[in-house]
Amino acid sequence: MLATERHARILQTLALRRIASTEDLAAELGVSIETVRRDIRVLDERRALRKVRGGAAITTAVSGEPVVAERQELNLAAKQVIGRLAADLLEDGQTVILDLGTTAMEVARAIAPGFRGVVATNSLLVAGELAGRPDIEVLVCGGRVRGGDLAVSNAFSVAFFAQLNADVAFLSSGGVDAGRGVTDFYLDEVATRHQMLRSSRHAYVLADSSKFGVVAPYSVAPLDSRLGLIAERSPDADLDRAIRRKGGVIVCP
Repeated sequence: MLATERHARILQTLALRRIASTEDLAAELGVSIETVRRDIRVLDERRALRKVRGGAAITTAVSGEPVVAERQELNLAAKQVIGRLAADLLEDGQTVILDLGTTAMEVARAIAPGFRGVVATNSLLVAGELAGRPDIEVLVCGGRVRGGDLAVSNAFSVAFFAQLNADVAFLSSGGVDAGRGVTDFYLDEVATRHQMLRSSRHAYVLADSSKFGVVAPYSVAPLDSRLGLIAERSPDADLDRAIRRKGGVIVCP
């Protein structure tokens, strides 16, 4: 397991438990206690967590996700596969909602050069990626900008997406679980995703396999016929059944 993957798992664990011992983290990650101690020291220096005696604790700023620079490299090959699968679903003339995040960026990069349509996003990074495409009209919502991801959210972003009638929406997530559905780490962005779902005829959650079975603190949507999954591989049996039983679609290689 790469250091960035361990860091992500540690932060996800703290987002759920608020505190964890070095021994528990080592057992869950399948690495030595000394490796976990080094990881905690690095994350403490980045102020992503708080080092305590015998382990680590959540900070008021911790999101449960690794910082954006790490996420850009984390599971990159899987995200590129997801990006191509999502882009292949697009047809000329469509209005597309594209959420924030590193996987959404790979969707933007994979959109065919000849695509003509509208892309509405809550990500300044996605908007910047597509701004030079002459055949794509890029729409960006208003609201408060979160550093790192340059994600935009609040009541202004909800009102913006409420005015759209999109053909398809591609949503990001913190986790996808058979029982808890789609969840995320940022409460402010949940309401925006609710509106994205309401404003689109079809919707898919973008999730690489590291997010299967992960339950983040805030609920986004249940698994149902409105929401498909795009992933780089088939989900495990429980998640597969939960999606298909509710009429959802799974798109994978």
